[in-house]
Amino acid sequence: MDDALFAETVADLVARDGDLARVVTEHGIPVLWRRPAGFPSLVLLILEQQVSLASAAAAYRKVVARTGAMTPAALLATTPEELRLDGVSRQKDRYLRALAVAVETGALDLAGLAELDDQAARRALVALPGVGPWTADVYLLACLGRPDLWPVGDRALQVAAAEALGLAVAPDASALEVIGERWRPHRSTAARLLWHGYLARRGRVETPAALLG
Repeated sequence: MDDALFAETVADLVARDGDLARVVTEHGIPVLWRRPAGFPSLVLLILEQQVSLASAAAAYRKVVARTGAMTPAALLATTPEELRLDGVSRQKDRYLRALAVAVETGALDLAGLAELDDQAARRALVALPGVGPWTADVYLLACLGRPDLWPVGDRALQVAAAEALGLAVAPDASALEVIGERWRPHRSTAARLLWHGYLARRGRVETPAALLG
């Protein structure tokens, strides 16, 4: 996914889907936000699990301030007590250390994920403790630029879909999977538009990629 493809897919979706067209009319077309592929982005995604973007970003900044750099070696040099002071829970501490060890030892080839198809890349990621389908899908969408990812476990996306489609209740993951079929093969762009509407309605913004260096 690059700027040209994003513009093309937005135009296609808006032309054939009134609900997404309304999101764009009300909130505009978002910038194609990206996150750099690699260890720092996966760390941030783990920190973002089940908390607000702002809370996760704050914890990430504190860890970087402590370590000087977000690398596997730097993270592993910290103690759990230090990361707790930075806002990292015990559970996420375990996840981050498992990720750091996997990258440091080569058990996870982050650079090699770009050469794999979506399913193979997802399998490699979810093999790690604490990296579930949501984390894997968002990494593939935001960091590797895959064009047809649909993170059905994302609560914001569930709520955004309900708001955009006028549903009485937010769909669960299974229902959202069905809803997403209408936007194949551009589900990543549909997700971006829905997230944009969700954040705009709440006066929030996506975490800036500059946070990740």
